[in-house]
Amino acid sequence: MHTKLKQLYKLIVSMDNLCIQMRDTVRKLAEYFPTAIVSGRCRDKVYNFVRLAELYYAGSHGMDIKGPSKGSKYKKGAQSVLCQPASEFLPMVDEVYRTLLDVTKSTPGAKVENNKFCCSVHFRCVDEKKWSELAQQVRTVLKEYPKLRLTQGRKVLEIRPTIKWDKGKALEFLLESLGYANCTDVFPVYIGDDRTDEDAFKVLRERGQGFGILVSKMPKDTNASYSLQEPSEVMAFLRRLVDWKRLSVKRQFKKRKLEEKKCHYQTEIDVF
Repeated sequence: MHTKLKQLYKLIVSMDNLCIQMRDTVRKLAEYFPTAIVSGRCRDKVYNFVRLAELYYAGSHGMDIKGPSKGSKYKKGAQSVLCQPASEFLPMVDEVYRTLLDVTKSTPGAKVENNKFCCSVHFRCVDEKKWSELAQQVRTVLKEYPKLRLTQGRKVLEIRPTIKWDKGKALEFLLESLGYANCTDVFPVYIGDDRTDEDAFKVLRERGQGFGILVSKMPKDTNASYSLQEPSEVMAFLRRLVDWKRLSVKRQFKKRKLEEKKCHYQTEIDVF
């Protein structure tokens, strides 16, 4: 890699159990690279899990993006909330959330989550025989809301506005906001483990610059270029990036000092 490459990283891990080691790794990563976490969850929930103010956070599948509140040399402008393209849908999403809470009461294990600009119906703890029935209940509710659409992730049904916005659009917005959209020396890396991350993988593949990394123990059809099996491998990968950057910075510093010394020596010769 060229030492002048600027890089944008998106980290996807189990936010509910972000260990101390992973948090420390991400914090160190953000010292050297503009770093973002993109999630289907509400941005505030994600921040409360991670608790690193120097990151970019994109919640609700990228429909609620906020920049670093401190400690980032990559922060652009004074406005902290960068993008909320679905703000007009807030009342509608909240109404659907409350309706789904009532409708799914009859399904043991179903969990409805309000993610601000979208909502989710988790069925991981639902009896598999009840999955199709639960999905039909959700579809029935959405018949009254043509401006909302239904997608499916890993054992979760996602209800989102019909606007053309997803994690791929969020990635494009972040690159644009950072001034990297048309740069040829930028190498974005996006790490994800969910079906909804495929939109971001596709953006990087079509861009022909940077790459996506799928986190999965099983082979899958994907737009990602590489794969890691589990969060521990993600952490190891990020640590190696930090080590590489530290070494690169150290080499650049030594080179600059050597050039300054040569320049000073040449000046002394000229004076003599």
